[in-house]
Amino acid sequence: MTTIAELPPGFADKVLSAQSTFRSVMDAMARPGSVQRIVPMAGTPGPMMRGTAAIALTLFDHDTPLWLDERMAESSEVVKWMKFHTGAPVVQDSAIASFALIGDGAALPTLERFALGTSEYPDRSTTVILQVDNLDAGRSFELRGPGIDGVATLQAAIRPADLFERLRVNEALFPRGIDVVLVADDAVVAIPRTTRVVNKGS
Repeated sequence: MTTIAELPPGFADKVLSAQSTFRSVMDAMARPGSVQRIVPMAGTPGPMMRGTAAIALTLFDHDTPLWLDERMAESSEVVKWMKFHTGAPVVQDSAIASFALIGDGAALPTLERFALGTSEYPDRSTTVILQVDNLDAGRSFELRGPGIDGVATLQAAIRPADLFERLRVNEALFPRGIDVVLVADDAVVAIPRTTRVVNKGS
């Protein structure tokens, strides 16, 4: 049993840390494929990385339904920490989630299980926050689209290996679709629904 006193703390300086994290996430969204750094916080619960925890403290609240994958949901520390620090309701139905936290990319559900937005409200879709092994080594990917001058190159070790193939569903859905935020410790890369990714091999 984890008591409230034993939970890892949130931000030491709530306002400055939240502003800094928000800016990092917005910069990542504005410049897809670029690696942004999040100022690390003191402690994180269970399998949650520092960047994931900072994003949760910044973007989640009682109005943002949250879906946790099995790895996250099985950690009572994560569930208690999330409830105490953010108040975000954890939902069983991924189709109504504002955010999804994925600790085990190999077990990522099919993207159609998440909220894809509507024609009137394309922003009412799930943002998938996916923890990955690293964002500075591994396979090379070429990114094209708004916010990218020509082509951006991303090197990353990502599971599932076919993530970007799966994200091609966004092309048919636009303006609806899924936005993805990749997190490796305190590094963050955003793959908005408007970004097209080509796997360049190793």
